[in-house]
Amino acid sequence: MSLFAHQVRADQLIFWRGRESAVFVFLFPVLLFLLLSTVYSGEFEGRPLTDYLVPSLITYGVANTTFGGLAIMLVIRREAGVLKRIRATPLPAATFLGATLCSTLLVFSLQAVAIMLLGRLLYDWHFPAEWPSLLLGFALGALCFAGMGFGAAALIRSAEGASAVVNVLVLPMAFLSGGFGPTRDFPQFLQTIADLLPLTYLVEIVQAAVYDGEPIWEEPVAVLVLLAWGVAGSLIAWRRFGWEPRER
Repeated sequence: MSLFAHQVRADQLIFWRGRESAVFVFLFPVLLFLLLSTVYSGEFEGRPLTDYLVPSLITYGVANTTFGGLAIMLVIRREAGVLKRIRATPLPAATFLGATLCSTLLVFSLQAVAIMLLGRLLYDWHFPAEWPSLLLGFALGALCFAGMGFGAAALIRSAEGASAVVNVLVLPMAFLSGGFGPTRDFPQFLQTIADLLPLTYLVEIVQAAVYDGEPIWEEPVAVLVLLAWGVAGSLIAWRRFGWEPRER
């Protein structure tokens, strides 16, 4: 356990000392919340739109942090030879990957708390009555997107292309899935595309908890789709994840 805790601490120090990662992974969803909350006005389903933006921007943070941030970090470390050197140490691979996952989830947790605090202080946002399902939804989404992040890291070949690939995937997915605001006025073909995306189902779980007071187990399809994406990403990582640089 001490070895695991030491590795988590090391990952946290590396993350927060890296300005680019701290800004892109941690601050970007927070800044987007502040921006969108000043642009959007009115109501959604009889409640202030900011009540929608708080959990929705957290769902975007799930994809941006546990999928995008994790994938970029692993690819950069692999191509820099860090993963290869780690494999030559007594540190078990499972301990290293588990600590990396734990560190990423910790960053996301702090990010979610920051968005909720800003929503509370600036817009008087309140936890919904079905708050356990909201938190369970975020936890499920974080784990599933982390599985996809490991899978993406196994497929992305170069450190230079990692950020581009992640942004091409995450930003359109968040827009189409409702992470940046309601999608009720989108054209039908965009809504059809959204139905194929995992973030859509996380947003669905969140909306059900926030607006309808529905517990997470009343959204079995959304839960199963999220789990399927997470398992698929994990299986890809299990088959394709490598510790050696590929672009040398």
